[in-house]
Amino acid sequence: MAGTTAFAIRPGRPGDAVALPDVERSAARLFGAIPALAWLASGDVCDIETHAACIAQGTCWVGVDARDGIAGFLSARATGDSLHIIELSVRQDAQGHGLGRGLLHAAMQWASRAPQAAGRLTLTTFRDVPWNAPFYRKMGFGVMDQPPPELARMLAEEEAHGFPPGSRCAMQWRAGHEKTA
Repeated sequence: MAGTTAFAIRPGRPGDAVALPDVERSAARLFGAIPALAWLASGDVCDIETHAACIAQGTCWVGVDARDGIAGFLSARATGDSLHIIELSVRQDAQGHGLGRGLLHAAMQWASRAPQAAGRLTLTTFRDVPWNAPFYRKMGFGVMDQPPPELARMLAEEEAHGFPPGSRCAMQWRAGHEKTA
């Protein structure tokens, strides 16, 4: 779906939080094409309160069109010595235009400058879904063979909530490993 649609990336604003669950629902519909994960197409998404907390912390970025309509977002939280990506979603009709990469670059820049993030991003994601771990690898993330306790706990909770065993992984990025893929 590559095209010429231009999006601007800006920090999330308090009023944006109510729109973000719908963006995530749109993006999640892609999972309908993967039989083992089809349930995610209509599953739960991050709640407004989670997004509002990320916005208040200054760790939520949105991709907007020319009319300031939200087409994608990245919500994260500063934890320990990193910025942990809670969710990165791009509305289906806005995918393929580099918006996900732009949002990720905004988080990378923040993590590179913020002392509390120590130049590091973390996340949990699907190992083999093309728009998950393979995408993040292209962006300079690496799979953590032995994730720290907090990420290991997240992976265990994800399996407890129905993700297939071994399908998820923890990944990290460190400043200086930027890629433009």
